[in-house]
Amino acid sequence: MNALLEALQRVRDTREEIAIAGMIGVTSGMAQNVQTPPALFDRALLHARQQRARAQGEVTFLLDRVAEDMSDRLAAVMREFHVPVDLWTPGDGLAELGARLPSIQRIALDVVGDEKLPLAPESLDLVVSALALQFVNDLPGVLAQIRRALRPDGLLLAAMIGGDSLTELRQAFAAAEAECEGGVSPRVAPFADLRDIGALLQRAGFALPVTDVDRVVVRYANAFALMQDLRRMGAANVLIERRRTPSRRATLLRMAEIYAERFADADGRIRATFDIIWLSGWAPHASQQQPLKPGSAKASLAEAVKKIKRD
Repeated sequence: MNALLEALQRVRDTREEIAIAGMIGVTSGMAQNVQTPPALFDRALLHARQQRARAQGEVTFLLDRVAEDMSDRLAAVMREFHVPVDLWTPGDGLAELGARLPSIQRIALDVVGDEKLPLAPESLDLVVSALALQFVNDLPGVLAQIRRALRPDGLLLAAMIGGDSLTELRQAFAAAEAECEGGVSPRVAPFADLRDIGALLQRAGFALPVTDVDRVVVRYANAFALMQDLRRMGAANVLIERRRTPSRRATLLRMAEIYAERFADADGRIRATFDIIWLSGWAPHASQQQPLKPGSAKASLAEAVKKIKRD
């Protein structure tokens, strides 16, 4: 038990260090090459689970919401895109963009989950991605690749799961495992927050970076109904450090009880939070707005405040 708790503490400590460095993810505590990003997700397993979800009938309400919002956001951009790419969006999530972007090409997640993008430098004017980047091991590297692939004044527009998503499920599992098994195992992936993503866009060299969050709260009859939806989204646990043995029945039942005790409404239905983080940035171009140089202001803020007080 003590060894497990120490290992989990190392995971948490490493995650904080990575977040500070601008790299989203956690490590296994193993020695690492400083040039190699930490591997958090089994992306080959992610591909397999997405394929299984499609075969069984996908649950797409989150993806549908993102697709509609993506269409609205692109409609607000007053320009034409001639060489667009859809990066790793699961299924046919952004199919409706085909009417506005008939030349859009799709890069699907491959069998091995490779994160090296087959994109030539300055070959694209638009990259879109829906609910895929939260499963990337080297998010700074992928953003840098996208930035290199965009022509000057090209746009990245993406949505990913982040923030406090599935915090209820995470807390319920942790409490149940601690109570029933004397320790906890990774069940829900750590998610990037708004500040992390904004910093990574700047680090990758994007101009005019913008991030915002769309919080969606979904209600379910019980925790097992939520977990079924996650499987049908192809979003079940793909953490490399996930538990490899079947969960105990007693632990699962206790998790559902704790979830209902802590996160149920008056009618008994439970809540599940999904934070959809939107991110956008432009490849730099001379025509874009530029920040003023320090000291170039012609009015003093202090004087303006004094004037307001006098008036």
